[in-house]
Amino acid sequence: MADSDSDLPALGLQPPRGWWDVEWPTMVVVIAIYAAWLGLTWLQARIPLWLLLPAGAITVAWHGSLQHEVIHRHPTRLPWLNRILAFPPVMLWLPLESYRHSHLAHHDTAELTDPQEDPESNYLSPAQWARLGTAGRLAAAANATLLGRLLLGPALSISGFLVQELKDVLRGDQVKRRYWPVHLAGVAVILTWLISTCHMNLLRYILCFVYPGQSLALVRSFAEHRAAPGRAHRTAIVEHSPFWGLLFLNNNLHVVHHAHPHLPWYRLPQVYRTHRAAYLRLNGGLLYPSYGALFRRYLIKPHDVLLHPACHPDASPSATSQEVPLSPNTLSRRS
Repeated sequence: MADSDSDLPALGLQPPRGWWDVEWPTMVVVIAIYAAWLGLTWLQARIPLWLLLPAGAITVAWHGSLQHEVIHRHPTRLPWLNRILAFPPVMLWLPLESYRHSHLAHHDTAELTDPQEDPESNYLSPAQWARLGTAGRLAAAANATLLGRLLLGPALSISGFLVQELKDVLRGDQVKRRYWPVHLAGVAVILTWLISTCHMNLLRYILCFVYPGQSLALVRSFAEHRAAPGRAHRTAIVEHSPFWGLLFLNNNLHVVHHAHPHLPWYRLPQVYRTHRAAYLRLNGGLLYPSYGALFRRYLIKPHDVLLHPACHPDASPSATSQEVPLSPNTLSRRS
């Protein structure tokens, strides 16, 4: 993550110990997520929609954060056990192995945010922009705002992912041909529980769990990276986020996560507080004071240009100009 190892605070991290070394705060999260999901789905017919929808969304989004934690070798020293803990496909559409491969590639790339190199980039390349057409460009422009990300983002991300996965499978991608049958078997178990045991309408599950859960998950990725000349300056910090921080397992402190990707989620806040000045020097001050500040600023306003600046320095006619991040000082001047 850093431009040089000397830029990183020395944390004195302990090397992994034996298989018995378990991160119990994460295990508590595992139990809480599955208890909530099982309870909500079992009792879904008795829970009013105004309560079921936010509760279902939070549970599914939290499960996505757990999967992210597992990808980074938590909460045990046994990779197979970690994968079992995060495997149940409560989101239905996203195989854990696909997420693992793309996310590790995101961490490994030297060209963070470049859509041609970074599989989690929010930017478009000129070739992608050219293929979109008028409707696609309008959808991309809407998706660059928080409101558009919440309402349209799940449809765009899920459909785009599934279409690409299908193409790759049909082209003979052997890795994807191996993990999709396993994923579909997991989906079959989930659907059996939902439909046969809980008597839950599948559309109700999609509208109350899957779609809004992906909406919440997309809030995290909305502003966590931004194109910049220096690689270390491309990763953000969002402070003062007790609800969102727990939901995202402290990945709002994203520069700390990229600097130390194997640090467990519950250690990130203390590390950030202790070395705050160092991390802000490291990422060039890419700081947002809270998610509330992001919502106020970018609810209907694009967060950034649509085309990656390195791919198309002049940007797109419909793209907005690059803006400075929100810091506590700039926020007070603008409010």
